Amino acid sequence: MADDIRVLDLFAGAGGLTAGFHKASARFVSVAAVEKDLAAAASYEATFGDGVVFAGGIDEWLDTATMPEDIDVVVGGPPCQGFSTLGKRQEEDHRNELWRSYARTILAVKPKYFVVENVAVFEKSRQFQDFHKATEPGEFLEDYHFQHRVLNSADFGAAQSRKRAVLIGYRRDLPFPGLPEPTHNSAGTGGLQRYEWVKDVFARIPVDPDRDDVFDTKSTIFAGKTFAGAFAPRELHWSRNYTTKSLERFEDIPAGGNRFNIDESRLPECWKKHKTGSGDVMGRLHLDRPSVTIRTEFFKPEKGRYLHPTKNRAITHYEAAMLQGFPLNHQFVGSKTAIARQIGNAVPIPLGAAVARQLLTVL
Repeated sequence: MADDIRVLDLFAGAGGLTAGFHKASARFVSVAAVEKDLAAAASYEATFGDGVVFAGGIDEWLDTATMPEDIDVVVGGPPCQGFSTLGKRQEEDHRNELWRSYARTILAVKPKYFVVENVAVFEKSRQFQDFHKATEPGEFLEDYHFQHRVLNSADFGAAQSRKRAVLIGYRRDLPFPGLPEPTHNSAGTGGLQRYEWVKDVFARIPVDPDRDDVFDTKSTIFAGKTFAGAFAPRELHWSRNYTTKSLERFEDIPAGGNRFNIDESRLPECWKKHKTGSGDVMGRLHLDRPSVTIRTEFFKPEKGRYLHPTKNRAITHYEAAMLQGFPLNHQFVGSKTAIARQIGNAVPIPLGAAVARQLLTVL
């Protein structure tokens, strides 16, 4: 039997990247994880086992914890809010410097390989340049090198268009595994499979939310606090209460439409004056293509193209989790807002699996 591949997960969230690695091969074993958000850490533990996750910041973990031994791969996505193109990008956001803590971890556990994922604009940042410089001769990460590419999760079988910068690092005495090549395209041509569409995923989901009665029936104690859950994805098919005005607006929006289809008499004053801008606001998901990027507030139609393709409502947590590719046995803990944040912050599972399969070629 092939040996286990020991994985350390940093900035682990609810475990989307780990779920992708586990989907790729049972050889990947998550021996430790670090996550500061308590609800997300509780979700990670509920999914991957007791005692695996350190519920605290990475610097606290580096300063106080016993480092895991014989780590083959370090994975993680340092927080990217400071790089995000949503709103004002903050180049000096302190979260942008957490790559240094990631680098400290590499020095501490000396893995064979490491994976960093972040928003696409990360590759244009000063922090990316600093990270790359740290691997040059004479610098503190000189024993390692990395290569990177911006990858679209839809190209690897996710029913979602989501671009992420993916870095695969390797110890210089080991072979570089390469970066994954697309397995899907829009037409299913050239020996590739057709993109997964929204309707491929939603065909397996009841069209009406039917799990409102579940939320108040489960609780979990983690780190001395009580949280709702744990819930499997199927238990996240929750409805929302909308005002009559909101429902009337939704009803105006046809298949593939958006806020520009709403009758002017039903528009708020700020929208009446705002005739330009994103066509995704209050938009319906297209059935015959991958979804837009699932963000942390997918349950708010005013935040993007998050209306159900045919129903007058936003997509549910269950639908969002399935568009991210989460397996049906994954567990989520926390408030509805916290769980939405965990889903939206996750790496699409098919993308994580593609990276993991690439590593298998050298491990």
